[in-house]
Amino acid sequence: MIRWIIITVLTLGIAGTAFWGYQEHQEKNAILIQAENTYQRSFHELSYHMDLLNDKIGTALAMNSNKSLSPQLVEIWRLSSEALSNVGQLPLGLLPFNKTEEFLADIGDFTYKTAVRNLEKDPLSEKETKALQNLYKQSGDIRDELRQVQHVALDNNLRWMDVQLALVNADEQADNTIIDGFKTVEKTVKGYSESNVDSSIIGTSSKEHQYQNLQGDKLNEQKALLKSKDYFNVNNTEDMKITKSGKGADIPFYSISYEKGNTNAYMDMSVQGGHPLTLLVERPIDDKKISLNEGLNKAEKYLESAGFDDMQLYQSSEYNNIGFYSFLYTDNGVRVFSDAIEVKIGLDNGDILGLTARNYFMNHQERNIPKPSITKSEAKEMVNPNVKIQEDFLSIIDNDLGEEVLTYEFLGVMGQETYRIFINAMDGKEEKIEKLDGTEINYAGSF
Repeated sequence: MIRWIIITVLTLGIAGTAFWGYQEHQEKNAILIQAENTYQRSFHELSYHMDLLNDKIGTALAMNSNKSLSPQLVEIWRLSSEALSNVGQLPLGLLPFNKTEEFLADIGDFTYKTAVRNLEKDPLSEKETKALQNLYKQSGDIRDELRQVQHVALDNNLRWMDVQLALVNADEQADNTIIDGFKTVEKTVKGYSESNVDSSIIGTSSKEHQYQNLQGDKLNEQKALLKSKDYFNVNNTEDMKITKSGKGADIPFYSISYEKGNTNAYMDMSVQGGHPLTLLVERPIDDKKISLNEGLNKAEKYLESAGFDDMQLYQSSEYNNIGFYSFLYTDNGVRVFSDAIEVKIGLDNGDILGLTARNYFMNHQERNIPKPSITKSEAKEMVNPNVKIQEDFLSIIDNDLGEEVLTYEFLGVMGQETYRIFINAMDGKEEKIEKLDGTEINYAGSF
């Protein structure tokens, strides 16, 4: 009897120990997963903030108004602080990374001290402008190095917990790709002179208002389904489902879905007038058979058939055999950025794959556009003289207060970068500057 009691106790003990060990293992795994997620988030945010930092410095160089420059420098200071915070959350304590941290701190120090002074009375000196140019180039180099590390880490599914283990075990450091990448970043920064520093326009108006251009009679569900056939380019409504928006929606609209075979389509249509607010078609995309320009012709014809008049192409791009086109409404030759429409066309067969027209219906209205108070030549004088202007337009954009303003829009080049600059056509104020994205670098095979 005693023997069986001992066996039972030992069995329970072993089972309890096994259960305790399993719980410990699970808790340890949970902690490791949490740490890994924190490291991943911090690293990708660091790469993102370096992207923004480089863009903001480039935009600051293209500015010609000290009133606009000051808040831009504050934004650069904020981004450098965010990047520093991201670095501090990575497991790099045993890896010398002080030069990169010093570089980010120097950017923040320089831009903060420059931004808080009165730049109208005490503008940037030639030396400070040169320092800003150096910071732009160097931040671009760091951005590219970080992108290389990011590409390899994502492509090979590398874990940051392995970095931490490799840093603890010196014998494994040479085999860790992420560590090698950060050493390259640090080496790049170390090569810079320590004397560098001393010490999306298109979109819904930010104004709160109702949809302004929903004309026509109200449609019931049956009429909405019949009208959606044309937008989906199908012959019947058998494979469609429809629901009406509930309380709290900006406007009453129908959500209509279509599913057949490998094709799924979704659409939001206004109850008032049956206007297409958004459209998305998901299907396999075959090999490219039409050009981006031919796709543009398809997009323009689609907009005309849908009742969108006086739309002008703003920009276009191609990705994975899909053409992406942005259009702006033109009012007697004046481009209106608030009244924007985006269209996606499949370059395999020319069918529409997407439409976004909410901005158009929210902002489009009859406008009393004033005549410019300054000439185009006078507006050009307000642009940074280092920018070589290639195109110009009259455009209406939303200013920082959400008010529509008439501007001269200049598309120009400075160095290797392209900028879009908006000068107020009434008072010559520098309203906005956009640094346009260039061609992305292919990081495959960088390591």
